[in-house]
Amino acid sequence: MRNKPLLIVAGLVLLLSVLVFAAGWMFGSLKRPDDAQPAATASTPVGARAIFVPGDGQIDALRRGVPVDKEGHPPPMARVENTDMRRVRNYPMQPPTIPHAIDGYQVDKNSNRCMLCHARANAATFQAPPVSVTHYMDRDDQFLATISPRRYFCSQCHVVQTDAPTLVANGFRDIDSLMAAPPPGGH
Repeated sequence: MRNKPLLIVAGLVLLLSVLVFAAGWMFGSLKRPDDAQPAATASTPVGARAIFVPGDGQIDALRRGVPVDKEGHPPPMARVENTDMRRVRNYPMQPPTIPHAIDGYQVDKNSNRCMLCHARANAATFQAPPVSVTHYMDRDDQFLATISPRRYFCSQCHVVQTDAPTLVANGFRDIDSLMAAPPPGGH
């Protein structure tokens, strides 16, 4: 029996694995007082959209503070902003965001609802910004009579904006505001 040492090692590894699992199961389920999270208070406005942030500052995106053995309630769906106002772009060549709802828009290989208003021939009639000329160019920079297949599926780059709460603080400043600000230290 030449494999006897191998069987002994495999048995020890299995036994050690079972012990580690059992220890993790027992000690992981113990509740410590410093792990308790503050519950929602009566001062929380009705309909407020709270994001659960545990004590370590990480966002609990999957369970939102609901224990695993409980059924949570889904947060309300974010509403699409429908202002029809152009937004400022944050950096050069940023695809513009869509300032209106696009629910029910058909964009597939046979039809592109966006082009009804945004095609260069129709934009003035619908008072919509026309699609950039770059959308009518192929990969060799040759102009096409219709929109390029590479630019046909609009929501691949252009997105609607919603009233969803901000999950992560963002201190981004566009280049124009950086150029206009005085240099640090006043020099």
